[in-house]
Amino acid sequence: MEQFLIDNADRYKQLVRAFKPKKEQCTSGRTGNPDFLISARIRPLLPDEVSQGSPESVFSRGGDTSVVDLHELKKPIRGLPSLNSFSYPIDHIFGPESTTRQMYDAIIKPLVPWAWGGGVSTVFAYGQTGSGKTFTVSDLEGLVAGTLMDGGLEGERKLHMSIVELAGQKSFDLLNSRKQISILEDSFGNTQLAGALEQHITTKSSFLELIEAAASLRRTAPTLKNDSSSRSHAICRIRIENPSIPWAEDGLLYIIDLAGSEAARDKTTHDAARMKEAKEINTSLSVLKDCIRGRALLDLDPSFGSGAKNAYVPFRHSTLTKTLKHVFDPSPTAGTRRSCKTVVVACVNPCLADTSASKNTLRYAEMLRVVVPTKKALSDHTNVPVMWNNEQLREWITKSSGTPPISCEVLAPTESGAQLLRLPIPEFISRCLKTPGVSLEHATAFQSKFWQLHIDTNTHSRTSTTAGNDKPGTKVTRMERLDSSADIETSPEAKDIPFKERIRPGMVVSYHAVGKVGALGPKQMAVVLSRVDAVGERVRDVNGAQVNPPSGEHESGKGERYLCSMVLPAILPGAYDVSLWRQVVVGVEEMEAEVILEWDMATRYHYMTV
Repeated sequence: MEQFLIDNADRYKQLVRAFKPKKEQCTSGRTGNPDFLISARIRPLLPDEVSQGSPESVFSRGGDTSVVDLHELKKPIRGLPSLNSFSYPIDHIFGPESTTRQMYDAIIKPLVPWAWGGGVSTVFAYGQTGSGKTFTVSDLEGLVAGTLMDGGLEGERKLHMSIVELAGQKSFDLLNSRKQISILEDSFGNTQLAGALEQHITTKSSFLELIEAAASLRRTAPTLKNDSSSRSHAICRIRIENPSIPWAEDGLLYIIDLAGSEAARDKTTHDAARMKEAKEINTSLSVLKDCIRGRALLDLDPSFGSGAKNAYVPFRHSTLTKTLKHVFDPSPTAGTRRSCKTVVVACVNPCLADTSASKNTLRYAEMLRVVVPTKKALSDHTNVPVMWNNEQLREWITKSSGTPPISCEVLAPTESGAQLLRLPIPEFISRCLKTPGVSLEHATAFQSKFWQLHIDTNTHSRTSTTAGNDKPGTKVTRMERLDSSADIETSPEAKDIPFKERIRPGMVVSYHAVGKVGALGPKQMAVVLSRVDAVGERVRDVNGAQVNPPSGEHESGKGERYLCSMVLPAILPGAYDVSLWRQVVVGVEEMEAEVILEWDMATRYHYMTV
């Protein structure tokens, strides 16, 4: 520690005790985005720092505020030293007396069920070298392992782990003896860790063994502040597969130990190679800051103004953010924009001798925080899902979820419209399936309907013609209604007539293919074309069998039969394609229910609705 600080330590302590924040600094201001929490962990002074007589310079204000105060001693030209104080509002503060368990329960533990339900959860540990990042991450990984493996989470999942290291422009697999890998985008725009091994984990002990093996291969080097500073970013990725919804995207849980940030003053003790390394680290951290802030802005309600529209997410500017593309990708389509929750833990060294580095860390954390503006009155947004409160959302669910109606108490016990929109699709569907009588197809269709309504209201266009989506005073033309397989000619009382008594060309039906398993399994879907006896003798089905054989040669005991076109799953999740030339014969006794499909012009696929 500098001699100046040692000589004036008593005066510094006296000035800190006398410090009183200004009136406008006594609150932390508006709340931040709940899906992007920014926290700070202030570690205790180390024994060697205490032996040198170094006082603390970073303090949690406490009370009802989430403000960190940092004080530094200013050397005057003449006279006594004075105090320079800085205040940083963030979402959560954990002081030297807080344990990792307390921090985990407060902000990290909710991320685990979010990823378990199909979302993307990310934890970043950031801070200057020697601030306790790796210590914090190691404890958090053990706690995450316990939550995943103790059987407290609902449902069965398959867990897979990979751990990679990013050092500059190079990437290494820490579970495969530091073998170099590549970060590439596939033809669908998804980022892949090409060459990285993925280990299947079934127990807590195997989880922790992999963590320890990876830590032993992590790249470290001595720096001015730490003899074993992390000189790379370590990414632990846990992929959570849900066997009950095989088409849904897997949940992802990231625990990321970022490389220690470096200050320019350290160049006096670093060679050219180390300074180049530090520059790459600081550049990637700067890009990460822009990506986190940009994505947090994009996740705010669109009614909050033009701030989110102008958000910029430069995730392609560094290897770190390119690896996490699905966390930051601003694409508004349902297929690429994942439901994400992110927590940043800024680890802070409270030693007075390191106030400059601590100031940079806290300034970085403050810039990451995006506050939520005050919402406008809801009276003008009765048809905008993102503006619905819980009561309005429940009312819409009850009226628009089909038959049987999905339980609003189970689907949205406390959520607002905006919160339900951010719910991962597998979790949304799992909640719907808890209502007796609701099938997987019904739940999937209702989720699609809810998302379509959100897209329609954001773009002020009509792409959906489902009942309940119509805006008051908006006239829907006949041509628009023909984008749905629902019968627009039938009177409202027709819904009480069994669908088998009103079969028509264009109706979509689900049927049980006895002895035949196709792309959708034993239960298939098809579009009715005509009665079998209405086609000529040259017509054959997908298997080459004659559809309407000569009199007396047709199958007996099958009852009324129809020629239908097969409906097959499309490349996008939840989408279907009508294969007009793949035709099958379906008997009325094989049909189980009518299915409503809607045509989406943007994706050129059909989607199930209710």
